[in-house]
Amino acid sequence: MDNEKARSDCLLSCFLDVLGDKWSLLILRDLVVHDKKHFKDFLESDEKIATNILSDRLKKLEERGFTIKSQDPNKKSQFIYTPTSKAQDLLPVFKSLETWSAKHI
Repeated sequence: MDNEKARSDCLLSCFLDVLGDKWSLLILRDLVVHDKKHFKDFLESDEKIATNILSDRLKKLEERGFTIKSQDPNKKSQFIYTPTSKAQDLLPVFKSLETWSAKHI
């Protein structure tokens, strides 16, 4: 959304425009909370994301500055996904959502 015009002045709405689909949030959760780094690591999550959706969301998260994709030095055919500080800043958000869910769901 960096170059796109927000459709609302509401900050929650802006957040949802950028990260409003469950797959992006779950991938970021896996990066930031569970320290997952490889494509196959994300596929092994309990939510069972499809490979095409995972590829799409990883690309979008990189384009939006949430991840850095780099070649794995130990296995040149794989990539490592690293959360940026922008993604790391979501950790308290995830903790708050977990606390709310534990209380209400």
